[in-house]
Amino acid sequence: MTVLLLLLTSILALVFLHPYLFYPLSLKLLRRRPVNFASGAVPVSATLVFCAYQEERSLPDKIANLRAIRAVYPDLQFACYVDLCTDRTLEMLQAESDLIQVVAATERTGKALGMRRLAEQCETDVMIFTDANVILQPESVAAMLAYFADPEVGGVCGTLHYTNEDESPTARTSGAYWRLEETIKKLESASGSTMGADGSIFATRRRLYPVVPSYLLDDFIVSMSVIFAGYRLVSAGDVHAYERSATVSADEFRRKRRIAARAYASHLHLWPQVKDQGPAILYRYISHRLLRWWGGPVLAVGLVSGLLFFLSAGWWPLAVLLVLFVATMGLVGSKFTDRLLAPVYEVHVALVATMLGVFDALRGRRYQTWTPAQSR
Repeated sequence: MTVLLLLLTSILALVFLHPYLFYPLSLKLLRRRPVNFASGAVPVSATLVFCAYQEERSLPDKIANLRAIRAVYPDLQFACYVDLCTDRTLEMLQAESDLIQVVAATERTGKALGMRRLAEQCETDVMIFTDANVILQPESVAAMLAYFADPEVGGVCGTLHYTNEDESPTARTSGAYWRLEETIKKLESASGSTMGADGSIFATRRRLYPVVPSYLLDDFIVSMSVIFAGYRLVSAGDVHAYERSATVSADEFRRKRRIAARAYASHLHLWPQVKDQGPAILYRYISHRLLRWWGGPVLAVGLVSGLLFFLSAGWWPLAVLLVLFVATMGLVGSKFTDRLLAPVYEVHVALVATMLGVFDALRGRRYQTWTPAQSR
């Protein structure tokens, strides 16, 4: 029994660590597939689109950023969907009619439907997707469009940087996690395609835009559709976007639960297509996406298995220490502010939020609309 418990605990530990450690290492062994920048013509037209809800605080910087981008890339078009705000978001954007085409909602519909309306009106070769609170490096638009010179490339993911990591343990942990995520995306891209894009900054050929149900994660569906259409989805290290992360753990918990619910519902929607992509894509998808969504349950079962192993082996002190550690993280972990224990607590919060989001998706709970985090 003791040996079986040790084996189970070890397997679960390997499964939990695989997306963050063993998977990136395995990607380094694959053959490189560099983007061929000289193989075709760069698309001549592009539209940058985003949705906005209650973004009055972030809009002055956003509008200034769009004007800076226009100065560098005069032919770029801008379009925004405003999701029935109660603050001055719509008023502020409509005041910039010389710069931005504004589509105003008459009822709250959510981002997926908003992006669909923008896609229906878009007539350019490429759509660049971003968020209302994200600031883009002005030169990044030209850099991003250059990747489409390769006819094999159907989508491009930019690189997101969090700008406020020093403000709280929550922000610091989010920043560290996202640097790992960007590293994995670059490793995937170097040998083929990355498994989906983040909505802060990515672009696709407009003709590849799919129909996205309103309750699903449009960033994930749209970017994965590039791969299903037979194109590459690549990561661009020279395309930079900047964003503030949530600084309060409760805000980040709600955000991660909502995103996980929509992402897993999107997974259920996409899984039949994923299975048809062949072993290479399937390995990447399971490693990068599926195992992460189930990381919380895997860790929970692993902790129970480890506890039973310690008890079965007669290692009572280790069993007590494990129980005390888990209990401390759950009861008073939010009080930690140091650089050792605070990130451990934040990781546990993220795992629990993701696990609850997956369970929400499995029981049919839908998140169609969103509210920006107040601590952002």
